Parts: sequence; C-alpha cells; structure tokens
Amino acid sequence: MPVPTITDSYKSAVNKVTLGATQEAGGTRSKTIEIGGAANVVYGGAAEQAALRPVVAIDVLDSAPADWPEKLKEPYKEVLDKPGAWAKKCVEEYAADLICLKFDGIHPDKGDKDADHAVAVVKEVLEAVGVPLILWGSGNDEKDNQIMPKVSEAAKGENCLLGTVTEDNYKSLTAISLADGHHLITEAPLDINIGKQVNILASDMGFPLEKIVTYQTTGALGYGIEYIYSIQERQRLAALSGDKMMSQPAICDVGYEAWRAKEAKLADAPEWGDPADRGPMWEAATAVCLLQAGVDIIRMRHPKAVQIVKAFIDKIWK
Repeated sequence: MPVPTITDSYKSAVNKVTLGATQEAGGTRSKTIEIGGAANVVYGGAAEQAALRPVVAIDVLDSAPADWPEKLKEPYKEVLDKPGAWAKKCVEEYAADLICLKFDGIHPDKGDKDADHAVAVVKEVLEAVGVPLILWGSGNDEKDNQIMPKVSEAAKGENCLLGTVTEDNYKSLTAISLADGHHLITEAPLDINIGKQVNILASDMGFPLEKIVTYQTTGALGYGIEYIYSIQERQRLAALSGDKMMSQPAICDVGYEAWRAKEAKLADAPEWGDPADRGPMWEAATAVCLLQAGVDIIRMRHPKAVQIVKAFIDKIWK
C-alpha cells in the first residue's frame, strides 16, 4: 500500500537577503551571497519551497586569540596575527563562503585596541579576500559604540552584515548600518519575544526588515542545543505564518560556543578520544543540528568541522 506524501502549506516565507557588493554595485567583492527564502519547514514540502543553500562563515579575529585551545589554533598558527592572511587561508584552503571578522581585540579586557587598529584590519581583510564580510563587534557596548561606526565607514559600499544590536543598545549600530548601506544583525538572549522586539525597534528607526538577519545567542551540543533548536523552529514557523517581524534569515555562532565546551577543548581526557578529532566533531555536530532547525548562516572555526558541515550541506541542498 503506497504511503501518501503529507505536506503542510504556509502563506508566507523567510526573506531573501543578499550580502556583498560587486564592482557593478559599487563594491569590491568578487561575488555575493544570497540566503533565506524558505517557504516551508526544513525537509517539508516541495523542493522549490526549501531555503536557499545555507552558508558557512569562518571566524577571523582582529588580533591573535589568547584563549583558544591549541588544537583550534593549530590550523592557523602561521597567520593568527595576520588577519588578511588568515582570511585568505579560510577562503582559499577551507572554502569559507563568508568571513566573519570578529573584533575581540577592541574589547577592554582583550587588548583594548583603538579605532585605527580596527579600520586597518577591515581594509586588510577587504583587500585579501573577495567574499562578503560579517563585521562583528566585541560585545562591550561602550567600546562597540565608539569603534564600530569607524569599522562600518571603512567598509562602506561593501554591503556587509554588521552587528550585533540588542534591545538595550540598538540605536548607534542601526543608524550607521543604515547610513553606510550594510545589513544588520539583531541579537536576542534565546528569547523569541525579545528577538521580535529588537526587529521592531530597528524597523522603527527606518531600517528595512528585509536587510536584517536574526541572531539568538547560540547553545552548543550538550549546553542548551535543544533550547536554541526550539527557538529557531519557532522563528521559522512565525515567518511562515506571515509575521513580518520574524521573517528574517538566522545566523548562529557555533564555533565560539562549541569550543567553550570542556568536552571539545579538554586535552587531558584520553577516555574521551583524541582532542584533535573530538573538538571538530563537537563543533560539526552542533552546526548540523542547527542547520536542521533552519539556520541560514553558520559561524564556524575549525577547518575539519567546516569540511564535515559543507559536505552535509552538499548532500542535503543538491
């Protein structure tokens, strides 16, 4: 007896977002990246209702990281203090779709570097690679409000993804993203209502909803993955149901969260397996799980994990 195909139909879809600007559009990128567009849940409905292919952004820090475990540093050991070379390695050797330039070095507790440093790093990375960029602040509101406007201006015309803005600190970065023609990342602390509220606040300032990508602070495998998975599913269902304030593509910060887990980074635990494999596996498992919840951009770090995840994407999104 044949089993009938059962599919749900929805009245709306996730917004499509295009990142990067080629020379024809006033930028210098060699290509653009388009994400979003899902008109159904993951694996649901016809093929044409599926989202556009998810993409992998590999992290590049503005200064050499002091807190990365050795197994994570190893693939980048020759370029950790050279952001341009680091970005080039990620694109040419590890097939990054995007580069996420993370400004850890400007944080008061991680170097307290100034705007001149941040601007120089932006220019160095823009010159080194042709893929679109994500420009991600330090997480210190006061320092980000001082320096990220300069970062945004240095990349003006490149149609970057800039962030993050929160419910309590959204005005400055929203205004500069609007002025410099960038897309915006709105952040919420694993709370779908706050996520919607930040989108409303940005929209009230005149920022187009079609240029927003949402970010719910990510939990790693074993550290809240089921909760972030549920949040991503709820966001997707809200978008498909026609909620324009929740119709944005989503980004998750998998690399940072996965490598914070002791199971990923602890070296002195032979019973858990070789840390050279364990860490990348932890990161890859987290990423694959979230892709199945409907995430559009995955921020990653270890090349082995990137390879696994891109192979999964190739298989599912043929």
